[in-house]
Amino acid sequence: MMNNTILIKNAFILNPNNFENKKQSLLIKDDFIAEISDDIEDSKADKIIDAEGKILLPGLVNTHTHLSMTLFRGLADDLSLDSWLNDHIWPMEANLNGEYCYIGALLAAVELIKSGTTTLSDMYFYMEDVARAIDDAGLRAVLSYGMIDFGDAERRQAEIEQNLTLFKNCNGMADGRIKVFFGPHSPYTASEELLIKVRELADEYNMGIHIHVSETQKEIDDVSAEKGLRPFEYLEKIGFLGPDVLAAHCVWLSDEEIEIIKKHDVKVSHNPCSNMKLASGVSPVSKMIDKGICVSIGTDGASSNNNLDLIEELKTASLLQKVSTLDPKVLSSDEAIEMATIKGAEALGLDSEIGSVEVGKKADLILIDTNSANMVPDSSSLSSNVIYSANGSNVDTTICNGKILMENKKLTTLDEQEIYAKAKQAIKELKELKEEAI
Repeated sequence: MMNNTILIKNAFILNPNNFENKKQSLLIKDDFIAEISDDIEDSKADKIIDAEGKILLPGLVNTHTHLSMTLFRGLADDLSLDSWLNDHIWPMEANLNGEYCYIGALLAAVELIKSGTTTLSDMYFYMEDVARAIDDAGLRAVLSYGMIDFGDAERRQAEIEQNLTLFKNCNGMADGRIKVFFGPHSPYTASEELLIKVRELADEYNMGIHIHVSETQKEIDDVSAEKGLRPFEYLEKIGFLGPDVLAAHCVWLSDEEIEIIKKHDVKVSHNPCSNMKLASGVSPVSKMIDKGICVSIGTDGASSNNNLDLIEELKTASLLQKVSTLDPKVLSSDEAIEMATIKGAEALGLDSEIGSVEVGKKADLILIDTNSANMVPDSSSLSSNVIYSANGSNVDTTICNGKILMENKKLTTLDEQEIYAKAKQAIKELKELKEEAI
């Protein structure tokens, strides 16, 4: 049950709007931040959380993942993207159903809550069941149905209907915590006709678009061979791009394509661990940030990462840019915090509601405990302590929409042991179904 008012006292507030590193108190009223000041009277609150020694920051925003793929964690490691998809993932996905995707999404929700993510952008299948899991967990989400037609007109229409049905049934559900985007999978799995239709419908319904672009060199070669253009050049030519497009990966970009991304205000989701594990390459993130492009952070699915720990992802992102550019100053800890908070919110069109610690914004907040071996002694910079020293296990409390989802590292909305048992049974059954099909 939601407390009407929650007072968080004596927290070090890490706010991507100013990085002042001040110790203050914060009052939550219903689902909003009502007050931030040096001293707030205890009598104002139904519940009090003493955050002495803890860092308070906005709930983290994971802008690209496939929640239900937690069921495929460790299924096919040390492979190229092409082999990973064609030989292992797609054959397993052929046996998915709504209940399996619900269980996989719940398992993901446990991991997200425990590691400080309160908002996510998910693209996959059986998304109404994923929405049910998001509602049960208390998280905030942007959901997309992964649309793949491979040029088949009948399948194209069915994919469009799936995404529109998801929009009609789930957009605005869970007390407004769920939004729906279109989810054309990629320029190499979605036909030109599908991409053009998605653009038309996105304008008509005022929906965002979530798509994979330029993940591997093979994708660049294939699209270039078929279209005579690189992926972003092709997408610009057909009028697909705009500020409502969230492009995941963006690894293989020419300087001209970076200018195209900037020109159309396309938002980017950087997924460093997945890109490294699949040997896809290194996205030119620091170059895009220098151009003023909105770059957010995502984990991708747990089958190619293999976890959903966004704090770990941020450290990897920062270090990867430093070593790839041989410049230790690029992607600073402050910039990394922005990627997972206000930039993530902007990428999803939610920056007026979440992404920073401000009066009037939604109460999506986390507390990180500094009283841990890996956090002592404190860094002079809160962002440095979080990005370079912490990991998801240091998250103590997770609050979304004013509701406590975890306190003192104990979940309040989900039974994690029950979910673990169901997830283990689900993957056992999926493996058996795959074997029977061979």
